[in-house]
Amino acid sequence: MKKIKKVLIANRGEIALRIIRACKELEIKSVAVFSEVDVEGIWVRKADECYPILGDVVQAYLDYEKIISIAKKSDCDAIHPGYGFLSENADFARACEENGIIFIGPKPEHIELFGDKMASKVAMKKVGVPVLEGTDEPIIDIEEGAKIAKQIGFPVIIKAAFGGGGRGMRIVREEKDFKELFESASNEAKKYFGRGEAFIEKYVENPRHIEIQVIADKYGNVLHLGERDCSIQRRHQKVIEIAPSPRLNNEARKELYRIATKAMFKLGYESVGTVEFLLDPDDNIYFIEMNTRVQVEHPVTETITGVDIIQRMIQIAEGSRMIFLQEEINFRGYSIEFRINAENPLKGFMPSVGTVERYLTPGGPGVRLDSALYTGYKVPPNYDSMVGKLIVWALDWEGCVKKATRALDEFYIEGFPTNIPLHREIVRDQDFKDGIFTTNYLDKKMDIFTLHSKDNIEEEESKVENVKKLIATINSKNITTRH
Repeated sequence: MKKIKKVLIANRGEIALRIIRACKELEIKSVAVFSEVDVEGIWVRKADECYPILGDVVQAYLDYEKIISIAKKSDCDAIHPGYGFLSENADFARACEENGIIFIGPKPEHIELFGDKMASKVAMKKVGVPVLEGTDEPIIDIEEGAKIAKQIGFPVIIKAAFGGGGRGMRIVREEKDFKELFESASNEAKKYFGRGEAFIEKYVENPRHIEIQVIADKYGNVLHLGERDCSIQRRHQKVIEIAPSPRLNNEARKELYRIATKAMFKLGYESVGTVEFLLDPDDNIYFIEMNTRVQVEHPVTETITGVDIIQRMIQIAEGSRMIFLQEEINFRGYSIEFRINAENPLKGFMPSVGTVERYLTPGGPGVRLDSALYTGYKVPPNYDSMVGKLIVWALDWEGCVKKATRALDEFYIEGFPTNIPLHREIVRDQDFKDGIFTTNYLDKKMDIFTLHSKDNIEEEESKVENVKKLIATINSKNITTRH
């Protein structure tokens, strides 16, 4: 076991800040790298050391040769990739190893396996994991794809073979639309992932998207940290995540835990990871993908288990054994995470940028905010639109929804549009309150959400103005008040 003393964080924003905080509690030094537009980033200030990477502001977080060079010059013995950027790049993980630097994450072969959607599907099927009917090899020929889709039976879904996050994904309900949608999916995959291959599988109508958080050390110990319900999505991008799922029956829950942990054990996986599934209306389970990184939504799992997932990642990378048994993990209450995006729901969720003019954050028991925003910070247009995550916790589902409602009503970001008004609508919707939602929830609800609800801050400011006027009146008349 090699004790890590200094970690370079190959990322930006809230996840960089999250990793810095985990390192500080483990008494590990942190090093931040940053692009030219991120010079004012709060994570840059909070890290023990920081180094700029000049040039293209996106490539700054993808140029792993420069990142590794900085890690070596600053005497880092490990690199944490966060999520996105290089987090699931097997070549980067190998390059770290070749340069004597610990990659805080899975082995390169597992990143490679699960980064290839086709290969991972085949591998999981071999170890007994149920999968959706579909192709076992990437398809690039439209005619061949159309023939396979017809054999499977419509509706089918086309997915980028070498990507994720909803990119390069299209649902085809009728044979006549297949060629156009395949071409569209392939072109989008080429744009985002550099490769246009896709695979085709049976599409499940109105499923729930349930994922299992797993954690495994280098000694064959594998356990789970429960499930997260990620069904509330927009264009296959997660919007809200919940732990545990409020309407998952216990039999299906236990089977998901068994499948996920058994598969990771058989495949020799190590580090943290997330095994993702679709459940149809009859609770049939289908594997869809495995993410070999820390997830955006990891805080809800931390909240209900008390396990610091980032710290466990670091300790496993050091060679530490699991510090607890499965039966020692206690699940308590419910937690909801709201992704706060700089986007305008009234204009087709168009990404927005600008300077944070006012930043009033919620607080109180059971409220956590993971964000790198502050008043005066200028949000750059070059990266993902997510600017923060609001996480709430309560002992029961009803209490959690009420806490979320209160916290969202307290949350104000002025200077550019955000999706906070959408979240306020969702938590007031009866179906959400009842825990009834599938992946088409937002498609059904967007037309009935007004998104025009007046901010309470206007009422609060009106009260303040009235108080000021009262004080001015009292002073002008030289009236003394008594209590």
